[in-house]
Amino acid sequence: MKVSYQWLKEYVDVSGFSAQELAEKLTRGGIEVDGVEARNQGVTGVVVGYVKSKEKHPDADKLNVCKVDVGTGEELQIVCGARNVDAGQHVPVATVGAKLPGGMAIKRAKLRGVESQGMICSAKELGINDKLLPKEQQEGILVLPQGLTLGTPITEVLGLDDEILDLDLTPNRSDALSMLGVAYEIAALTGGSVKLPEFQIPASSVKAEDHISVQISTPEQCSHYTARYIKGIKLAPSPQWMQNRLIAAGVRPISNIVDITNYVMLEYGQPLHAFDADKVAGGKIDVRLAREGETLETLDGQLRKLEPHMLVITDGTNPIGLAGVMGGANSEVSDDTVNILLESAHFDGGTIRKTSRQFGLRSEASIRFEKEVDPAVVLKALDRAASLIAEYADGHVAEGVAAAGSEVIKSVQINVSRERINHFLGTELSGLEIKTIFGRLNVDYEEPQQDSYVVKAPSRRGDIARDVDIIEEVARLYGYDNIPTTPIEGTITPGALSASQSIRRQIRSRLTDAGLHEVISYSFTSPERTRLFPAISGNAVPVRLSMPMSEDRSVLRTSIVPNLLDIAAYNRNRKTENIAIFEVGSVFLTDEAELTRQPHERQKLAALLTGSRLRPQWNVKSEAVDFYDIKGVLEAVTDLLGLSGKVNLQAAAPEHMHPGRAAAILLDTPRGSETIGYIGQLHPDTQRELDLVDTYIFELNLEALYEAVDTSIVYRALPRFPASTRDIAVVIDRKQETGSLTAAIVETAGELLESVEVFDIYTGERLGADKKSVALSLVYRHAERTLTDEEVTELHAKVVERLEQSFHAELRK
Repeated sequence: MKVSYQWLKEYVDVSGFSAQELAEKLTRGGIEVDGVEARNQGVTGVVVGYVKSKEKHPDADKLNVCKVDVGTGEELQIVCGARNVDAGQHVPVATVGAKLPGGMAIKRAKLRGVESQGMICSAKELGINDKLLPKEQQEGILVLPQGLTLGTPITEVLGLDDEILDLDLTPNRSDALSMLGVAYEIAALTGGSVKLPEFQIPASSVKAEDHISVQISTPEQCSHYTARYIKGIKLAPSPQWMQNRLIAAGVRPISNIVDITNYVMLEYGQPLHAFDADKVAGGKIDVRLAREGETLETLDGQLRKLEPHMLVITDGTNPIGLAGVMGGANSEVSDDTVNILLESAHFDGGTIRKTSRQFGLRSEASIRFEKEVDPAVVLKALDRAASLIAEYADGHVAEGVAAAGSEVIKSVQINVSRERINHFLGTELSGLEIKTIFGRLNVDYEEPQQDSYVVKAPSRRGDIARDVDIIEEVARLYGYDNIPTTPIEGTITPGALSASQSIRRQIRSRLTDAGLHEVISYSFTSPERTRLFPAISGNAVPVRLSMPMSEDRSVLRTSIVPNLLDIAAYNRNRKTENIAIFEVGSVFLTDEAELTRQPHERQKLAALLTGSRLRPQWNVKSEAVDFYDIKGVLEAVTDLLGLSGKVNLQAAAPEHMHPGRAAAILLDTPRGSETIGYIGQLHPDTQRELDLVDTYIFELNLEALYEAVDTSIVYRALPRFPASTRDIAVVIDRKQETGSLTAAIVETAGELLESVEVFDIYTGERLGADKKSVALSLVYRHAERTLTDEEVTELHAKVVERLEQSFHAELRK
């Protein structure tokens, strides 16, 4: 928001403060001022002149010799090359000795033999941004309005004796998007009072209700809509003082009607819009949501396709304006306009924001509506604009206002006490000091009990809603620098990771040490990807996003594995064939097709291996990863968490995984054995679809591990007595799980068995198609003495007998 120092003087007495001092006060009061810029960029000695005559230069076709009166009683001869210079114009004249921006000094000179006693200036030469001027004044010299006093300093005429405060507003301070809002802030900071604009609408025999009517079909999006009918307007440039103020605020003057609506918007913060009343069919205004298939050509000449969530102004049938954003070309005020319908309304900020962003149309009006305007100024701004149109456009304002809805002003009453204010701020403010601050804020309050206040927040300050907001206002006006410094006291609690965070960090460290790369993928995926691995996701229903970035990212993931597969495919397509990756992240699970509650967020760990285990070298052959590599990754995690004996694998054939190389991951808990994930090779069909070679994955539920993790460390003395080793090879059914054999051996041998390991598995024609040979090494040891051969032989015989009885095992000779 650009604030003119001279304009501000009309509303609040700032005579005791320079623009720099006001900027300092505003910044210290919570509204940051980015800078203060002087409008005068170094112009001196430039005055209003009158071109009495113009003749062609005798020796130059593009130059003119002008006789100019600057009010000194002596005509000046000035050579000018501007194409638009002409006799009868009032123009800015830089006399001899004048200075222009950039340090340019004006001297007597001869141009092609003709003496020139000054310079007729353009806007750019005066340091004015010509892009903010009306289009007809952007080229050539600056032509001034008629009727100016000759010799008047141009700085007075163009309002260059001014300074601009550039306010950097936070979203909550929308009240400062108007001159009056800034005036209230300045008055509060300086202890002054605000002087509101005074105006009067001339009486009229014409009734507004005879020409226009208003209705609101969507009160949720428009709570109040008012309009005035003004007839007989004369379109012309706005007065110079108004143009100066608009330019100072960064708004380009266009015509008296448009400039007045912009001027009042800057003054009150309430956007207005003028329609050509004769182009509004039947004079009827209906505020409603757009219908499917409707279009509107806006003032910028673009044909916009409207959507049902967009609020439009219609003539009862067709849209004539995009509410709060931009008017329609079909109701634009033009040179032929005689009668206008002037609009002032209170639109829903969220609706305007959505429409504005969708079309990329961020106007001064939409910015204010997005941040919510003061509902109390809807009628005041309308009447103020109508009075200015009557004065500067010769408009006859019809009596009465066509309106629908009502002025909905939420009365926010806030209870706060002196004790609470001082407790928050660490101050010792008296009741009188606090009440004085309330008076400077221009807020109403009651004191039902001593030092206890009921404050009524003004409607212009939508950011004041709680007692802490009132406390903040007291702090601002009391002065942050005046608040005493209070030492921080209390117990310092060192930060620490939670148990689950610590476990995840350890897992990441262990897997990266093992050579895997951690990846972080999107939590969004496509519906097709959620249909992969239903066993892993528990057949969860995918949660759709309301505003997805694309169809490929339109639902929340129910498994991490599909994301790892995408990463693997992406890397293989770029010649990275050996891939070992993992991810620790969340999945989102629900069983509801239509959500009535939040989905469950679950922490999962997933890993993927594909390609070769080792790079081929002169002495090492390349070996492809297999099931035991991914099983080793899983065991690295379970060993880390102390769960080696509690996590087991059970053969399974989940969908999209290899039917003979997959298993369920089981965890022993006090409630029994629970499935916490799956491990194995991708199904060959799935591998072909993704253009992958043999790929192995697992995914498990980390939350189940959090409960079962055992971080205790058990120390065991080194053995003092020798062990006895026995090897055994048995032929069993090919489908029999080897783990069942080792479990039976441990159960049979008891505490004398130190370890049992499988060191070979053989299959071949000699054994038969349905048989396999498993070779195991058993180590027996007694903790307190040496076992005899007889004891080991007897115990080993029991083990063999158990295998023969339970698994129909045959000793292999």
